[in-house]
Amino acid sequence: MLNLVTAEFFIQLINVTFISFLPLYMKMEQFSDAEYAHFTSYRYLGMLVLALFLGMYIKGRKIIPMFYIASIGSPFFALMILTGVYFHNNSLLLISHLLWGITYTFIQIPAIPYIIRNSPREKHTFIITLKFATWSIATIIGSMIVAVFNGINPVLFNERNLLFGIVAIGFVGVYFVLKIKKNEHVPVIKEKRSNLKKYDWKIIIQTLIPTSIIALGAGFTIPFMSLFFSNVHNMSTASFSTLNFITAILVTIVAIYIPQIKNRYGYQKAIPVTQLFAIAALIVMATTQYYSYLSSAVFIASLFYLLRQPLMSLAVPMTTELTMSYAGERNREMVSGLTSAIWAGTAYFSAIGFGTLRHLGFAYVNIFWITAALYLAGVFLYSLLIINYNKREGAGLNF
Repeated sequence: MLNLVTAEFFIQLINVTFISFLPLYMKMEQFSDAEYAHFTSYRYLGMLVLALFLGMYIKGRKIIPMFYIASIGSPFFALMILTGVYFHNNSLLLISHLLWGITYTFIQIPAIPYIIRNSPREKHTFIITLKFATWSIATIIGSMIVAVFNGINPVLFNERNLLFGIVAIGFVGVYFVLKIKKNEHVPVIKEKRSNLKKYDWKIIIQTLIPTSIIALGAGFTIPFMSLFFSNVHNMSTASFSTLNFITAILVTIVAIYIPQIKNRYGYQKAIPVTQLFAIAALIVMATTQYYSYLSSAVFIASLFYLLRQPLMSLAVPMTTELTMSYAGERNREMVSGLTSAIWAGTAYFSAIGFGTLRHLGFAYVNIFWITAALYLAGVFLYSLLIINYNKREGAGLNF
């Protein structure tokens, strides 16, 4: 599993640096917030197009070949995105974002089913946590690279050159895909893959509703955080990189304790409590726009950004394990595909919504209020799902 996790790290290295610094590079090239949101929405559209089909396709089939598509395609189309920005080629930007989203999906969806198929159940929490830690570790490395080199020479190591360098590093992921053991376990299926009636749709829908609400809220915030700090608080690229670096270290430290937190407090306490604190931190951070003219505003925003990210990330492996366990073996691939489709679809519509709201002159703080309200609704629905999960587990039903 270590080779899979390492391969995903290199793909995530591109992903997280693009989320944080591609907006700043496009801003440097005179693209507006609305234009960035428009182009990045095609990335999520690409993920949405493939997600549902891939979730059905992988059932009863080998998964490893799909990791090759992701490890080669993701850095290649990321390179095309940067080329499109440099030449202001809108057609290349749209096509490259679309294909980047498609190739990224080839690891985003199959990874969890692969882990569940090929590792003991008692290790699922640890391995899934390690998988999700690739995001924070990639953020640490990517932010450190940007902060150090941009701080040394912001002209030579500007956003464009640093992003090109990180994309080149991303190709290393292919090597670790080659090292994954080829003798994977593939469950035998007795029914046709296209038979949608075989799935427990009531259970699937129950698992997906809270995910949909959370994903919709996240889409209004996560891809645009660097623009918030740049445009509201005039934070430099090197400073935001340093902030991201510290945040990712905190996320990684917290991730180490996720299995212990889950075992000690259970889903019922661990998920809602951490998420409510994260929402409170988001609100405090966002409302610094009201007094951004004060020198203290940027420090308060940074502090609560540091608190929000680890708290929000803490629940992700637990909610993933919860939904996969709740769905059961019959429905896991479908849930994995639909979950990615939901994240991609809601991110697509959120990006369009964000671009529209910014074009209409809405302040960042008002958009982030939308995120907070959606998060609260999602946490409430997750609490209901956990109650139902505990009832089913208490009744001795298999997951």
